[in-house]
Amino acid sequence: MSIFKSYDIRGIYGTEWDGQTAYRIGRHLPALLGARRMAVGYDARPSSMEIRRELCRGVLESGCSVADIGMCDTPAVYFATAFYGLDGSVMITASHNPPEYNGLKVSARQAVPVGGDTGLKELEARVAGTLPPMAGGPGAVEPLDIRRDYLSHLGRFRSDLRGLRAVIDCSNGTAGVYLRDVLEATGGSFSYLFDHPDGTFPNHAPNPLIEANLSVIKTRVRGEKADLGICFDGDADRVVFIDEKGRFISPDLVIGLLGMYFFRRHPDRIAGGTNAVTYDVRTSRGVVELLVSLGGDPRICRVGHSFAKKLLRETRGIFGGELAGHYYFRENYFCDSAFMAALAVLELLRLEGRRLSDLVAEVARYFSSGEINFTAANGPEIVARIQADYPNGTLTDIDGIRVDFPDWWFNLRVSNTEPLLRLVVEATSPQGLEERKRELLEKVRRYTRA
Repeated sequence: MSIFKSYDIRGIYGTEWDGQTAYRIGRHLPALLGARRMAVGYDARPSSMEIRRELCRGVLESGCSVADIGMCDTPAVYFATAFYGLDGSVMITASHNPPEYNGLKVSARQAVPVGGDTGLKELEARVAGTLPPMAGGPGAVEPLDIRRDYLSHLGRFRSDLRGLRAVIDCSNGTAGVYLRDVLEATGGSFSYLFDHPDGTFPNHAPNPLIEANLSVIKTRVRGEKADLGICFDGDADRVVFIDEKGRFISPDLVIGLLGMYFFRRHPDRIAGGTNAVTYDVRTSRGVVELLVSLGGDPRICRVGHSFAKKLLRETRGIFGGELAGHYYFRENYFCDSAFMAALAVLELLRLEGRRLSDLVAEVARYFSSGEINFTAANGPEIVARIQADYPNGTLTDIDGIRVDFPDWWFNLRVSNTEPLLRLVVEATSPQGLEERKRELLEKVRRYTRA
């Protein structure tokens, strides 16, 4: 499978791609972006420095200069691209994947993401061809210290958090580069886990959506009687939350919490945009209902950060979110920021003066399967056959199929990054959920064997 995905470039380093590939990408990318100066940041993975060296060598030979941010979280690169008016950027990371993986997240001016349909396919074709002529003179590498400006930017979400206790797991990712400074002087009490960046991820894999990776933080939240737990992924563009009972909160429900933050507590911050809130096709119906009750204008979106950012920008919405734990903000150049999401949830919890589980209960009105994955080579065929089996529901087909009925719905789609089918089912009762899930699972298995 190609390393050029729908949202980014990613694969096992040394097997599926190498330094020569990074160099060739560097030679071609500036011309694709029309860039004379672009930012480069990287995560803590063992291969990141080698990729940085070869990528930058190619970029410089193209005549483009590099603003070198150094080790950082992915949202920091988005911020730098837009704030400093750069022509584009690359973040070297494989996000939540194991340490043998690495990749590149590419953005154009104003931190607009470059995805499969907006440049990565073209880049793949160019990289497979001949190298462009060398520029008349090489570009230069210029260190760019963003700390002061980035912390000031995040400061618009910082508030008085006195009386709150949180356990925070950085997953040995790059959240640890800035997080203590982000939370400094808020007055909250924070216990940090694994906040030293180490790209071998010695304590647990950097994917907070896998509950096995949350065992330590759950135990600490209960043991310390904390108000909540917060866990970041490997490059700190995603975040998940644990309630005061040590229970995982499905990330789509956090869209509802952010709705409370903006529409109940900070309606003034909607000025300059619209009431639009983006959510992906896997999101609970309870989130949509809550947003409407708060005065929001929910807008459904395809899965993936490039699609979410595009829709939020087009609608000038206030924020958006995804089941994967990405949260996007108009105040962040329509990009995702796990830090902003965490700061908003912390402030909401303090202002509401209630337990996190009680706030979540306002959103969690239905029963969900979570995302179930299947290996299936004939994914599109299976989706088409199952769509034909449910002709009486309300169909949304922007990303696979979402079929809504009065008391349940499901989404079935082909993964954009792996040879997988992904299924989410939600119903008004546990019994209804089990019945519909069992029904759909049997259909998927039957059509997979067909």
